[in-house]
Amino acid sequence: MPDRIEQIVEAARALIEEGGSQALTMRAIADRLGIRAPSLYKHFPDKLAVEAGVIAIAMNELAAELAKAESLTELAAAYRAYALEHPHLYRLMNSGPLPRHLLPAGVEDRAALPLVRVAGNEDLARAIWAFAHGMVILELDGRFPPGADLGSAWRTGLSAFGFADTAAKTRPGGSRTR
Repeated sequence: MPDRIEQIVEAARALIEEGGSQALTMRAIADRLGIRAPSLYKHFPDKLAVEAGVIAIAMNELAAELAKAESLTELAAAYRAYALEHPHLYRLMNSGPLPRHLLPAGVEDRAALPLVRVAGNEDLARAIWAFAHGMVILELDGRFPPGADLGSAWRTGLSAFGFADTAAKTRPGGSRTR
């Protein structure tokens, strides 16, 4: 990425991390960079294109974290950890239609590859991702009752996909069960 484009995307990411997608405006990006908002349009046609740049970076980061996983349980733990550490980025990546036409070629596939590799096929990977996304978004939204054993819920959900051996060994979040 050329320097100014990278600066714009970094500023946009910071705004999203701090205040969610609603904090991202072209004026807020320009203010953060100390430039005038119209200058941004030399590099990006609109806010959606800037968001796509942020999504691409986040997907690459998530893909790198997921690639370290050797089991479904490790993968689920990494996915959950990324979402909880970057809740606003997670929502941007996973809420509403994905602007695929604005993303770099292959970025979505790179993000999905670790799960497809562990699951063994795309259909099972999609089902597992839907479970993981549901669990994460409910956790982010504070929808589980206080004191709910989310580690147990994750293990139960993962074992339902036929991964009982790996699901019983490690809790999402990385802690071992005994």
